Amino acid sequence: MATRRANVLGLGLIGGSLALALKKNGFSVSGSDANSETEKLALEREIISAIGIDADAEISFVATPVTAIPAQVQLALKKTKGIVSDVGGVKASVVESISDPRFVGGHPMAGSELAGLDGADESLFEGAVWVLTPSAVSSDETFEKLAKIIGSLGAEIVVLDAQRHDRLVAVVSHLPHLTAATLMGLAQVTAEEHVAVLRLAAGGFRDMTRVASGQPQIWIDICRENRSAILDALDGMIAGLSEMRKIVDQQSDKELLARLSAARNARANLPGRVHELMDVCEVRVPIPDRSGAAAEIFTLAADLGVNIANFEVSHSVEGDRGILVLIIDKASAEMFRGGLMARKFRPSIQTVA
Repeated sequence: MATRRANVLGLGLIGGSLALALKKNGFSVSGSDANSETEKLALEREIISAIGIDADAEISFVATPVTAIPAQVQLALKKTKGIVSDVGGVKASVVESISDPRFVGGHPMAGSELAGLDGADESLFEGAVWVLTPSAVSSDETFEKLAKIIGSLGAEIVVLDAQRHDRLVAVVSHLPHLTAATLMGLAQVTAEEHVAVLRLAAGGFRDMTRVASGQPQIWIDICRENRSAILDALDGMIAGLSEMRKIVDQQSDKELLARLSAARNARANLPGRVHELMDVCEVRVPIPDRSGAAAEIFTLAADLGVNIANFEVSHSVEGDRGILVLIIDKASAEMFRGGLMARKFRPSIQTVA
């Protein structure tokens, strides 16, 4: 059996982890980086099998800083005939600059406090959410191939529009980092006045500020590329804190309790993953002959909060039509069926034995 081949452009923490994860799943991985010493180190540590871009690779992942992604995606599209994706934390600026059916944008929601190849981990994406942001020109074939490879790395796929991704990630990722940095700065100023302050930092403070230990440099590009959505999120946070200040100042116990209780309930209801097969069912959806249909099904699942435990695309012997087979939370089955039928899909559902 021929060895599957892949490229990773950009060999930092995510790129190095991706190369290791692909290698673990049977790929021979070629890698490139702006720093030649990083390339040599990745080769020495057997994170990659070769330096450069393999023209025959079936997939290329671009894992460079956000501002460099469009040019590197174009390079990969030019030098290979395979599909191309990226792993950047901002999607609209990338997706809008690429018009090629072989490209689908992506963003694995995974990371580490460690930096570069020293933090590379083959299991980094296991159990992580990996967002895909197909555009109107992305082909179903590209989406299917990419989704299957990412699924093999153990990630949970969520499909979103690029602009929507940027708005949401500004709240759940970018804002927490900037908030943690601000909180850490406030504690540091206080600590200079009272040496014991940081030694008193308990679990809650450490949990809230953990993300502040990430690499600062990547946030320069992220804040530039996702400026509008981040400013909206910051405005929302500032307004919320102002309201909270008013409540505390006025000693409005009832309102404070209501806010804290609502937050507690919302935190408890954060969606999880499907863990036990006894809780799932199989949904089979014939993929109609229209562009973007497969991605549309995944987008609907994300909109409805439907957990997809596993999936595959099967093709009939005769041919040209595929069937998307999804394993989902049984409790969501009827809601998902209704959403699919409203969009002219013809799903069938059966219990997994």
